[in-house]
Amino acid sequence: MSESIFQEATEAIVKGDTDLAVDTAKKGIDAGLDPLALMNDGFIPGINQVGDLFETGRLFLPQLITCATAMEKATEVINAAIPGGQETVSGKVLVGTVEGDVHDIGKTIVVALFKANGFDVLDIGRDVPVEKFIDEAEKFGANIIGSSTLLTTTMAMQKQLEQELKKAGLREKYKTMVGGAPVTQRWADRIGADAYAQDASDGVRKAKELLGG
Repeated sequence: MSESIFQEATEAIVKGDTDLAVDTAKKGIDAGLDPLALMNDGFIPGINQVGDLFETGRLFLPQLITCATAMEKATEVINAAIPGGQETVSGKVLVGTVEGDVHDIGKTIVVALFKANGFDVLDIGRDVPVEKFIDEAEKFGANIIGSSTLLTTTMAMQKQLEQELKKAGLREKYKTMVGGAPVTQRWADRIGADAYAQDASDGVRKAKELLGG
């Protein structure tokens, strides 16, 4: 019984079927399955498959967003069923597009996939000043600060964020991750960021590594 529900959960996510994902989550909980087992053995393998398919070019952005939405809605059902207020949160991630850049489709996908993998995510939007990144991270209690840029002209803001965190004596408090079309591992190394994310699924993997997951 549990194996068939786990399989249904995985398939619902890979298909990007939100209704089926929510129904399967409810069915599993009503059947007395442990919510965390349902998440870890059913839904997470599904979103991992989605990430692999996206990375290898067998699944595209619109499908990725649909799959991530299905995962997010199933996660809400499961979190609500976990006793004692426990959550499936892997860590707190703050994400924003740097000041001077108004692109946010890539960031939106990143946020959806992070949420789908159990992270607590605060999306602070686009065209965000460095000070706001730091202020919001402090208020949110973030573990990771992720900054995105699609313009070479605004990459310097990612460097400035690293510098301002150091000046404020907060650099050791957070892990930092950078991403966006012009961003490279070399750039991340040069400015002192903790990680470079090539795409959304790579970001999830790097975040788990940063938090020891």
